[in-house]
Amino acid sequence: MGVCGYLFLPWKCLVVVSLRLLFLVPTGVPVRSGDATFPKAMDNVTVRQGESATLRCTIDNRVTRVAWLNRSTILYAGNDKWCLDPRVVLLSNTQTQYSIEIQNVDVYDEGPYTCSVQTDNHPKTSRVHLIVQVSPKIVEISSDISINEGNNISLTCIATGRPEPTVTWRHISPKAVGFVSEDEYLEIQGITREQSGDYECSASNDVAAPVVRRVKVTVNYPPYISEAKGTGVPVGQKGTLQCEASAVPSAEFQWYKDDKRLVEGKKGVKVENRPFLSKLTFFNVSEHDYGNYTCVASNKLGHTNASITLFELNEPTSSTLLQEVKTTTLPPWKGPGAVSEVNNGTSRRAGCIWLLPLLVFLLLKF
Repeated sequence: MGVCGYLFLPWKCLVVVSLRLLFLVPTGVPVRSGDATFPKAMDNVTVRQGESATLRCTIDNRVTRVAWLNRSTILYAGNDKWCLDPRVVLLSNTQTQYSIEIQNVDVYDEGPYTCSVQTDNHPKTSRVHLIVQVSPKIVEISSDISINEGNNISLTCIATGRPEPTVTWRHISPKAVGFVSEDEYLEIQGITREQSGDYECSASNDVAAPVVRRVKVTVNYPPYISEAKGTGVPVGQKGTLQCEASAVPSAEFQWYKDDKRLVEGKKGVKVENRPFLSKLTFFNVSEHDYGNYTCVASNKLGHTNASITLFELNEPTSSTLLQEVKTTTLPPWKGPGAVSEVNNGTSRRAGCIWLLPLLVFLLLKF
């Protein structure tokens, strides 16, 4: 179907035979095309969908009648419009040029257009082909998907456009390099947790900027505890045990001691759970609190556990501090008034007597 489609009147839907009659050409005289003396129409015209296409035909003073046709449909004959399509307008009808414009071009306008002229009672024609380019458009793409680790997935991305667009898939991840597929379909066998994330489908054909859509792939896997370390705390101090676990969906945490579950609200104990972290806090550690604790992380795919120890850490005492002070070796004083080392170090001890009041003060303070 041409630019006019079925919008023209029956009496104006003329074929080439009618055109011969219009130009007063005898039936037996053939239409000649490619005459070297006849100025050619312009080269093929390429436009994008929605733009305007201008069709030009160069003529001279020998031309008595001229017309533009789309296949067998007359669009314009001279200044007379034969097509009812409002998008087709006459731009120029002079002794040197005959041109029309097709506005808001669509894909069904693509095809051959013929400039036909009458000279010396002989019709001559020249043809131009209109090419309509269409920007890429993704018309179908897979929805976001959630799948268990180890299963297979298939992603689809269907795109249209003129020329036919190239479709590529890319994994949006810091560890991903380059394209994972140059096809409309992306197949992943035995998917792993590292392959979760966003997958980007891009459709391009150089007519316009590439069209991009994304699909989120969530890979579910059971928990594994990545960090669980014991800690030492003195009696009467605050202590915290920490348990980190990775899982999708996020893990739920539970704490046990001697097969007894610790619940939130127990006096002096607080359990704080986050998506990937759980903390067990003791605000005033007693002898009874020391021992092994079990952190259990679970989701719908499984569970795992780790043992964490809360052990006693002795605080330094006054006697310990005194012992540390007594065993500390003072460096020799090299400044003004320093006493020389004579009599097996007696002079050095005499020179340090002034430090005794400071040591007594420090011991009484602690």
